[in-house]
Amino acid sequence: MRRVRQSSRWQPYRWELAEVVPNEPAFGTGPTRIFADDNEERWLHPGFRVELWRDDAEGYYLNATTETPGWFVLWRMEETATLADEPIARPEIVTLSYHDAGRWLDAQETVEQVPAPADVVQWMREFADAHYVPEPRKRKRPESFKRLEDRFGNPASVSTGKKYGGGGEDG
Repeated sequence: MRRVRQSSRWQPYRWELAEVVPNEPAFGTGPTRIFADDNEERWLHPGFRVELWRDDAEGYYLNATTETPGWFVLWRMEETATLADEPIARPEIVTLSYHDAGRWLDAQETVEQVPAPADVVQWMREFADAHYVPEPRKRKRPESFKRLEDRFGNPASVSTGKKYGGGGEDG
């Protein structure tokens, strides 16, 4: 995660996702500040595991077939400062699934995307090719052939003859 200085009176800095890198044992297990100066601060958050699940193969397929396949990271601000003088941004979940990212965005979470390296995209594409089975398209029945129903779902009929009222020749 990266904290970047802004030229704003109301918000002097903003947090953003810098990159996703493969985990190394040397990173340790907890968040670590790896760089800081007057304009920028970078934090490393190790230990996230990304797994691919068969029931989300469509989400991986959608990601793999875009122009820029990437990582999706859900992150939140700390409520109170735990590691620094001020609260920091903390990643919560890392995924490759479009569906996961969409659900998080629908829930008003902060989600950012960064490009994934070619070997990760290849892994995701091979997984999607092996497990994604597109739903067969169902033919939509034309509206004119649908059965008529009233607003309660009961069968309804249409008649062209006049059912009530006068209008006869004697009348």
